Amino acid sequence: MSANYPNISPKLWSIIAPHVPQSSPEQDPSTLSSYLKFKVEKSILDLKVKFTDKILDGSVTYIIKPLVDTKELVLDTAHLKIKNVTINGTIQSFELKPSNGPLGVPLYVNYDFKADEGFKLEISYETTKKGTALQWLEPPQTDGKKLPYLFSQCEAIHARSFFPCFDTPSVKSPFEFNIQSSLPVLMSGLLSKKTPLENGITLYNFYQPVPIPSYLCSIASGDLKDAPIGPRSRVWTEPSFLEACQNEFKDDTENFIKTAESLVFEYEWKDYDVLVLPQSMPFGGMEHPNCTFATPTLISGDKENVDVIAHELSHSWAGNLVTNGSFEHFWLNEGWTVYLERRILERLHGEKHRHFSSIIGWTDLENSIAAMGSTASRYSKLVLNLKHGDDPDDSFSTVPYEKGFNLLFHIEQTLGSKEAFDPFIKHYFEKFKYKSLDTYQFLDTLYEFYSDKKDLLDTIDWETWLYAPGLPPKPDFDTTLADECFSLAGRWIKVISNAPDSLESDFSPSDIENFTSNQNGVFLDKLVSYQNQDGFDWSSKNGQKAIRIMKKKYTKYENSSNAEVIFRWFRLLLTAQIQSEYQKLADWLGTVGRMKFVRPGYVLLNEADRELAIATFKKYEQSYHPICKAMVMKDLGLN
Repeated sequence: MSANYPNISPKLWSIIAPHVPQSSPEQDPSTLSSYLKFKVEKSILDLKVKFTDKILDGSVTYIIKPLVDTKELVLDTAHLKIKNVTINGTIQSFELKPSNGPLGVPLYVNYDFKADEGFKLEISYETTKKGTALQWLEPPQTDGKKLPYLFSQCEAIHARSFFPCFDTPSVKSPFEFNIQSSLPVLMSGLLSKKTPLENGITLYNFYQPVPIPSYLCSIASGDLKDAPIGPRSRVWTEPSFLEACQNEFKDDTENFIKTAESLVFEYEWKDYDVLVLPQSMPFGGMEHPNCTFATPTLISGDKENVDVIAHELSHSWAGNLVTNGSFEHFWLNEGWTVYLERRILERLHGEKHRHFSSIIGWTDLENSIAAMGSTASRYSKLVLNLKHGDDPDDSFSTVPYEKGFNLLFHIEQTLGSKEAFDPFIKHYFEKFKYKSLDTYQFLDTLYEFYSDKKDLLDTIDWETWLYAPGLPPKPDFDTTLADECFSLAGRWIKVISNAPDSLESDFSPSDIENFTSNQNGVFLDKLVSYQNQDGFDWSSKNGQKAIRIMKKKYTKYENSSNAEVIFRWFRLLLTAQIQSEYQKLADWLGTVGRMKFVRPGYVLLNEADRELAIATFKKYEQSYHPICKAMVMKDLGLN
């Protein structure tokens, strides 16, 4: 047993002992900085947005206290041009030491640092076009086609190409952002002042009083307009898209916030806004404090994708207030967030909807692990090992989200009910508020809180859940809302296999007329899942015949504006090797930038027609975010 984890049972200790770090949170392997020797008390970014040069130019200032005596300070950088470094106003020498691999170029500053003697470190720098955190869009790449646009995406380790920093989620501080731009600006904070300057430039002053890590810092600047979507929320986007975005979010946002508050505690951040970005946004959403960045694929007109807002809002507690200490423990961010998101859905729509969402998530988890191939042995574990210079982006998948959710759901079920687990939710987030932690601190806190139920918690197969690759034990979900979808899919397979001549007469548009978009997704997922089951093959003569009839009967799939449905429809068509659809998928991949669709879309296209896949990627690669572009290149073997 360890004094660092006094509450863990002997049985659990026997499982985790080979993995436990010397101290918690476990040292972050994805930073080259000397973050363990310093405490950052405040961070200040002063930057000019230069659209013509596509750079940010200015400085970052840190108020820092050394925790030990040391002769050097090391920060993370990547693709930055460092101009000078000062400590307490005096210029200091510095050195950029090249390193191999994806972790960037560490910045060394030599100085006689004394424990507890605070100092001010200021670094003047500018970004470069090779940086991966920022995407600069030319006017034709925007909705309005008239003005340029800038937005950032720092998770996991791209903040180091935005500004020199201790680029680890283990370091959190309050921030000030002072940004000059010719176009409106949004940051990860609250706007305190706007000052017009010369030549059409405005100075925007933001502050973030809640301590946040570097990966949650954000910037967006472009032709942005806003509209209310709740008493403490606004949606921002380009003017032509504003009304559609407002209509999509206005009925649900405040309900989501109030429901989350009832589950955890009061929303800490004052305002909750949403910025709907141009199509190249690589994620469904990014949980920047005060302002979620969202993909335009959420705006489907049917409000079926607003669950993503419930997810990003839930990050206001899970991830933003209580943060994984490194991306080896990313499930503490995402698993908790999915759990809270589904509890919000359950409170608003009923328990069956939580289970239905969980079934969709389980299918995503199965597909994600299957798509990993040989890397599944490393990246489908809940607790990751990134200690060999790995790029955390390489490990990004559905696993921390869905395996993490399912572990928390399993703990809830083991304890007997939601009511038994709910007090722990409040305790956990209160205990670790403003802090970063690892899996072992989570476990110790769980066993401490349920000190009278350790034998019950010991029945959980912790070895499998935490360290085994592949799928975890599948929970017993309530399939009520999915059964209709499963039944219809099963009927198609039965008729294709046994009576293909009656396909035309056995199905009609009314089969799916009352399905929600999520039910359509589950139906299409289920159809694809039959591929190679008991010899079934969608590309067979009867399989392709069924697809032709399905296209005729279920025209809503061809005409859908919901990306979740469109992608799943394409996946079925390509599984059936319908060659006339290959170019249509290729064209669609030029209209979306969200990696959830782009990456598996290219994998599908590559399997069907590699030449077309590569030509399509070459055609659209400049429209994708640098993170998305890099990941698709790896998926296609183009590195």
